[in-house]
Amino acid sequence: MHDSRTELYDPPAFAQGGKVRALKEVCNDGTYPGLPLGALLIQPGDVGYVKSVGTFLNRFYVYAIDFVDRGMLVGMRGHELEDLETPP
Repeated sequence: MHDSRTELYDPPAFAQGGKVRALKEVCNDGTYPGLPLGALLIQPGDVGYVKSVGTFLNRFYVYAIDFVDRGMLVGMRGHELEDLETPP
């Protein structure tokens, strides 16, 4: 399980417009319209761009990622993403 501490004490891990890669498979949990529950949305390795940065429960950042090649805008947590802009 991922660290459950309050992320909002720190700045967001990713900036708007940043290029990222999905580290995890993402399936529809019922919040993505037009597709059935459990439908595969994003696969590990899919590349997208941070459209916006929001918060959830005043504890976590949620990044709206525009996966242009898939034509999908999906909300993801920071631990599900890899930064492709900052050199290692």
